[in-house]
Order: sequence, then structure tokens, then C-alpha cells
Amino acid sequence: MNDFFRLDADSATGIAELVLNRPERMNTMAPAFFPALRDAVQALDDAGATRVLIVRGEGKHFSAGMALDTFAPDGSMQALLDTGSARKRLAFQTQLRRLMACFDAIDAARFPVVCAVQGACVGGALDLAAACDLRVCSADAFFTVQEIHIGMAADLGVLQRLQRLLPQGLARELAYTGDRLGAERALATGFVNAVAADADALLAHARKLAAAIAAKSPLAVAASKVALNHARDHGTAESLEHMTLLQSAVFDIDEMARAIAAWQAKKPATFDPLGEIARP
Repeated sequence: MNDFFRLDADSATGIAELVLNRPERMNTMAPAFFPALRDAVQALDDAGATRVLIVRGEGKHFSAGMALDTFAPDGSMQALLDTGSARKRLAFQTQLRRLMACFDAIDAARFPVVCAVQGACVGGALDLAAACDLRVCSADAFFTVQEIHIGMAADLGVLQRLQRLLPQGLARELAYTGDRLGAERALATGFVNAVAADADALLAHARKLAAAIAAKSPLAVAASKVALNHARDHGTAESLEHMTLLQSAVFDIDEMARAIAAWQAKKPATFDPLGEIARP
């Protein structure tokens, strides 16, 4: 258990939901949030039953990002923020890399992650949303690189990921100005896949999207995610070579026969879960 979110998992569908549950604090984050998120995502991946994860927030807003009192002189991040000597700067770099790696766990998970955003998605919350596979939002949603407003460059991945998800000029405009990206423009530029009328419609849409993914072969979905991630970070020729090796590793004629039979019969297919990852 932790103070920032809860996990709801449906073993029948393979759909899990990570729910930010501090609406009275606008679902703000603190340093302990990041390893808790990492551990939760990795535990779902290790168990091998999850086919899709929805990340959402309770209340009016998805998340206002890092709580500002974290940066106060007596805040909980002072040990991390102290860069007064060479040794402390080296420690700062190591700790920052570890924080970054917490969102990398979303990328590394074998299942897709759908982020459902209502209201504010700012600062560290935008880092989180950008790390997910898909984003959907409500009509009142907005996205902000909040860090520029408090005199720092965003450093948990949003600057690196945002320019892959938005036109370069728009990503830089948001990074330099901290202006809000509203739901309508987020949809028009492809940052989100859909805009729902309100929070209830958003949750229904996110669950429908997750169900559509969960109905497919989890082996094929996981392989597709690996291929897409590799191609995002490498050139076409290298990615095609990677695909030949990946396909030889995951090609399963029995899985395909099951999918084809279900598709022809216009009935849901039954697929085995990916299975547990054994830890030494």
C-alpha cells in the first residue's frame, strides 16, 4: 500500500487500473510516488496476468504534479537538490537517473498503458502521461510543462518524449512558455487519441479502449509494443532487422489459429496470459 494510488485489477479481463487517489490534494506527487509507481507496474508485469493498464485520477484533476512543498528549504527533496559540491552533484545525477527510470518502467512493461486525463495534467503528471502508450482526455483537460514556471527545466522525460508526440515547434513552445495545451488542440495535434465530454464519459471510453486491446492476443500486443518502441528510438533499417529477430522469437501458429477462428466466427477469442516472469 502507498499514499498516492491504488491498484484495481480484473483477472477475468486482464485490465488493471492504477488510480491516483488524493483528490483533496489534486493528486499531487512526492518523491516516494515514483518508486511506488515503478514497483507497481513491474509487479503487474512480473505476474503476467495484465493485458492493459489504465492510469487515471480521482476527482476534478488528473494530477497537479509534484507538490510544491517538496521544493521548500525544509522539504523532502533537499538531500537530492543539494548540488553544493562535486560529490553532491554526482549523487544528484544518480538519484535523478533513478527517478527517470521509474517512468521507464511503463515503457518496459509488456502491456500497453492508457492514460485517462481529466482537468489538470501538469508538471510530473505530464511526464507520466507522455510515458504512456496512449492518452485520452476529457473536454476540460489541459497539459502544462509546469516546471518552467518555477525556474527549472523539466527533467523526468517530458522534454525528450513530448517532441516525439507533438510537432517540434509546439513541443518547444510548451517547454519554453509553460502555456496550456487544451484538449481540442491536443487532439488536433495527435497528443491524445480521443476527447470525451466529461470525466464519466472519459472513464467509459478508456475502459472500452482497454477492453478492445485486452481482447487481442497478449503475445501479439506485447510484440507490437516492443517493435514500436524500438522503431521509435532507432532507424528504419535497424528496426526492420530487429523485427526479423523479434518475429522469429514470438511467432506462434497456434495463437494465430485461435485468433483467426474467433475472427471468422465473430466470437471473442480465449488467449493464455503472458505468464509470470521468474525472479532469481
